[in-house]
Amino acid sequence: MLYAAIDIGSNAVRLLFANVFDKQGITRIEKASLIRIPLQLGKDVFKINKINSSRAKNLINTMKAFKLLIDVYKPVDFIVCATAAMREAENNADIMRKIKAETGMNIHLIDGSLEAKIIRSVNTSSFLNSDNLNLLIDVGGGSTELSLEKGNSLIDSQSFKLGTIRLLNNEFKKEIWGEINKWLDQYKDDFGKINCLGTGGNINKYAKLYGQYDIKTLSFEQLKKGYNELRQYNSKERTEIYGFRPDRADVIIPAGKIYLEIMKHIQASSIFVPRIGFVDGLILGLHEKTILKTKMKINKSKI
Repeated sequence: MLYAAIDIGSNAVRLLFANVFDKQGITRIEKASLIRIPLQLGKDVFKINKINSSRAKNLINTMKAFKLLIDVYKPVDFIVCATAAMREAENNADIMRKIKAETGMNIHLIDGSLEAKIIRSVNTSSFLNSDNLNLLIDVGGGSTELSLEKGNSLIDSQSFKLGTIRLLNNEFKKEIWGEINKWLDQYKDDFGKINCLGTGGNINKYAKLYGQYDIKTLSFEQLKKGYNELRQYNSKERTEIYGFRPDRADVIIPAGKIYLEIMKHIQASSIFVPRIGFVDGLILGLHEKTILKTKMKINKSKI
């Protein structure tokens, strides 16, 4: 079954088309097409608390284009969600009304805890054979979501207002690092044994360039090496040398810093990078909803 999901993030807006298969009790997501538009809404919101008219217009045009693609692809279902930047923008209601009027699409504002839950939904089997705690780290443009699990059970989850765009533009509370460390210190007895899992475009890029990409693993030393190498260059040079998109060249350094600081604090030697995250979780949620509706129809027909 083909589904579509739009993720209006703080750094980029993404449209994912994906096929979902159920085989022998295992659900698999196969990406069909991914379109990414680097609107960087967070650059406005985290500075002036709203999205300026130029970026708002670009967002509306992007959503109109995405809706045309959805109409052509005709997925079984689709969903539109927005995270930190749109959530915190003072003019979000006005922009969402305009998008609804011009495209017919409703935007769901996702808070940090729900964002973390959606990310966990597609990563529950990553450490099935481990008795240790598992820390899921998702670094976005506006926030960092941390979830601590053991097996398939959630122990704790917290969203922190520290993301790549906030860090890049120095628009975050100085005490936020202490808040993150305090939250992590609750599990100090497990430091050095906690499994780390990282999601997000930036950690994916670090893993591809410096990690063991075939087994989806990036050691702390490999991440540190990549971070130190990349930060020698300015954004333009990173674009020219590594072929990064301009917006990726901007945020990959602050992203590296966030992952490194967290891993260093909990004494993690490596991080698993499955290359699936929030938008994949949205697709999975749509599929589960479709399956539930199908089962309900079957049950009704038997009555």
